[in-house]
Amino acid sequence: MNLSTKQKWHLKGLAHPLKPVVMLGGNGLTEGVLAEIESALEHLELIKVKIASEDRETKQLIVEAIVRETKSCNVQVIGKTLVLYRPAKESKISLPH
Repeated sequence: MNLSTKQKWHLKGLAHPLKPVVMLGGNGLTEGVLAEIESALEHLELIKVKIASEDRETKQLIVEAIVRETKSCNVQVIGKTLVLYRPAKESKISLPH
């Protein structure tokens, strides 16, 4: 799923007040963390994930893996926070066209 610039701006605005719901620790991206992200996306559609990696390349690889494994959209990455969006079966967020 590709988001237009207008849709990304809309989602960024909605994500601004949100707190991270999943935090990646020293163990990195585990099956348990992926399951938490899946569950959060299913219920909330738009979530923030905190990635505790100092290394920029490692962080980028983790972001790509999360997006690939959860089939979600990377709305934005700011510092150590990743904003993800994936529409649920019964969508709560309506995107502009």
